[in-house]
Amino acid sequence: MAMDVGEKGSLKADINVTPLVDVMLVLLIIMMLIAPMLHYQAIALPEAGNSTEKPDTQGQTVVAIDSRSMFYVNALPVTPRELVPRVQRALEDKKEKLVYLKGDKDAKYSAIMDAMDALRKGQIEEIALITERKQTQGGTTAGAGR
Repeated sequence: MAMDVGEKGSLKADINVTPLVDVMLVLLIIMMLIAPMLHYQAIALPEAGNSTEKPDTQGQTVVAIDSRSMFYVNALPVTPRELVPRVQRALEDKKEKLVYLKGDKDAKYSAIMDAMDALRKGQIEEIALITERKQTQGGTTAGAGR
């Protein structure tokens, strides 16, 4: 707080907001840097013996279903009613209309099928399932020689 002696000997008190603005800008920058790194609940993918390398989903449309049958579109939680409109909005400006579906290994099969059926009813036909490669007894991944 800055104090100036005004006319006739009276004190004039002013609040200096510069440090407050500096702190708020630093906090804003920190939040902007950390926000993309925050992830929703981790999805434990099921294993499959005949899967290929996992695609790079950065910049792709990804629908995830966790073990509690909660839906996420590009890491943002959505309700089942919002699923198709949100995916359609995400696909609007993309050339490739492919949706990657990640289902937790503990998710209900019916929840994954409901999501696929809803996407197909919404005219979204290109759906790819993402899985982990199954580990063999020797510690190598199945299908690694392909």
